Amino acid sequence: MKFRLMTVALLLSLASAPMAIMRSGAVESGNEQYVPRLADIMSTAQSRHLKLWFAGASSNWKLAAYELRQLRESLVDAASLYPGIPVTNVTTMAEPVQALVDAIEARDNRAFAATFGSLTHGCNACHQSMGRGYIVMKTPTVSPFSNQVFPPQSKR
Repeated sequence: MKFRLMTVALLLSLASAPMAIMRSGAVESGNEQYVPRLADIMSTAQSRHLKLWFAGASSNWKLAAYELRQLRESLVDAASLYPGIPVTNVTTMAEPVQALVDAIEARDNRAFAATFGSLTHGCNACHQSMGRGYIVMKTPTVSPFSNQVFPPQSKR
């Protein structure tokens, strides 16, 4: 009897699995487009934030500019795909992003470090306003990307 109840419970849980998969966005149905989860977009943004720091700290200005463009695109994706993000959160990020663009173009290490701090502060302010104050960004100290070289490479 116990085996039969377990079997019925298992079958009932499997019957609801397709609906759970559809709700998660893992499978496209009909004309619906896949929309990445906000957490996935933000994880990518976090990776870009980290790589941006190491590129700028290494004076690899081309890589820093690239990572900043990618980070900006992640933020644009988050704002456009998730209308629950307040407009002020998006607009307040414009100033530190532009300041970073300016620091990178000027190849100014001091300005880069200062404006990177402003960007990080903006990230944390957004998290606070969204009720996610437990997500706290900081300036990276150690790179987990042991497979990437951050200092600029000499031309050969």
